[in-house]
Amino acid sequence: MPSDEEVVRTAAEAAEGYVFSRLSKSDVEDLDITVSFEDGVLDVEVYVTAPDADEDLAEIADDAALVAGEAVDDLFED
Repeated sequence: MPSDEEVVRTAAEAAEGYVFSRLSKSDVEDLDITVSFEDGVLDVEVYVTAPDADEDLAEIADDAALVAGEAVDDLFED
C-alpha cells in the first residue's frame, strides 16, 4: 500500500504532466496544484493561468485533476 506522501506526489506529478502536455511552459504564467489525501479520500484542485493560450483552461484544469485521480488509482492497483 502506497504512503500518503507517495499518493500526493503521484497525483501532483500526473496533473502537472498533463497540463504541460496541453500547454507550453512559456504560455503558463501560473500553475497551482493542490493535492490532499486524508482517510483514503483524494482531493485535487488545479488552477492554470495562461492568458496567451488559445486552449480552454478550465477544461485542462478539470482534466488534469481527473488524470491525477487515475494515476493514483493505478498506484493502488500495482
